[in-house]
Amino acid sequence: MNYDQIFDEAIARLHEEGRYRVFIDILRNKGAFPNARCFAGHNGPKPVTVWCSNDYLAMGQHPKVISAMEEALHDVGAGSGGTRNIGGNTHYHVQLEAELSDLHGKDAALLFTSGYVSNDATLSTVAKLLPGCVIFSDELNHASMIAGIRNSGCEKRVFRHNDLEHLEELLAAEDADTPKLIAFESVYSMDGDVAPIHAICDLAEKYNALTYIDEVHAVGMYGKRGGGISERDQAAHRIDIIEGTLGKAFGVMGGYVAADKKIIDCIRSYAPGFIFTTSLSPALVAGVLASVRHLKESSVEREGQQAAAELLKTKMRNAGLPVMDSVTHIVPLMVGDPVHAKKISDILLAEYGVYVQPINFPTVPRGTERLRFTPGPAHTAEMMDDLVAALVEIWDRMDMELAKAA
Repeated sequence: MNYDQIFDEAIARLHEEGRYRVFIDILRNKGAFPNARCFAGHNGPKPVTVWCSNDYLAMGQHPKVISAMEEALHDVGAGSGGTRNIGGNTHYHVQLEAELSDLHGKDAALLFTSGYVSNDATLSTVAKLLPGCVIFSDELNHASMIAGIRNSGCEKRVFRHNDLEHLEELLAAEDADTPKLIAFESVYSMDGDVAPIHAICDLAEKYNALTYIDEVHAVGMYGKRGGGISERDQAAHRIDIIEGTLGKAFGVMGGYVAADKKIIDCIRSYAPGFIFTTSLSPALVAGVLASVRHLKESSVEREGQQAAAELLKTKMRNAGLPVMDSVTHIVPLMVGDPVHAKKISDILLAEYGVYVQPINFPTVPRGTERLRFTPGPAHTAEMMDDLVAALVEIWDRMDMELAKAA
């Protein structure tokens, strides 16, 4: 058995398909987001503008967050000391869980080391505890949700994206006494569309199913206090389990779920992904705590981000660029070819100081490769004009078709 050959061929396939991923070597400039320094292919750092960060509101740069992390670091040290069960539980963790349960109007919350882990651990654990559970999953659910569903060992039914008729058809086909769980997202981050939460909850109530919503691209971003689409649409009380991340709008790291105390206690007590993992460091938790508290009170960042996203969509559309329809803060620009997407990204970085990563399979279906822009409150109109001009020039250079300018 030639192991090296197997690995070489696996990597070669990615290169042949044009979807080998390259991580860009950068450092963000504290307090100056979206400005950063890029070290890729240069003799020293080159200034770039970041357009693809999931730190949507630049809270990772916020003085309150940085100060809270520094204070915790000097107060209690770097690491947590272990799992939550063995020395890794701190007052910061307890406080943050209380803030998150309050954010979503739930009895309790539970922290994880990432949003991926919170999805995987929670879905697999809850479903295993329900005898004969069948999980109904939106076809565009995140890989972490798919992993959790797979690891539950339960039967699954995949319904077409946001297709209520298909979902009801699948629900109705199951025995009335079969435990059911509907898993879906609020904001689908690659297309920027939103789930019909109330309609899904209506079906859940009709067929006696639990509901699980992934709000990772919405927490901090929507709702009066940043509780996500479920808060904005006044639907949080109808959702059984709300999952979120601490590494996007909140700007730091980690994941969580919020739910009824009994459900949280079961996850805490049964989920290997929680029990056997070293907890988040106190400094990280302190930073998130400051971020959550700030965004509960301040809408300035959310409003600035929404305005920036709408302005960039308009500018791209007016220039004839193939910006996809999106009702959220996500600004996806369709390319449709992995090689072209990578080449455009490379030219933007090397010639224009614009950092945006190509999105390709398996993140999106083959043939729908794209560039995904996430403008924030600190991206100016001038930055957007420069970006759009660069994209138009590259589209022309590569003989790619532009729509008739609006």
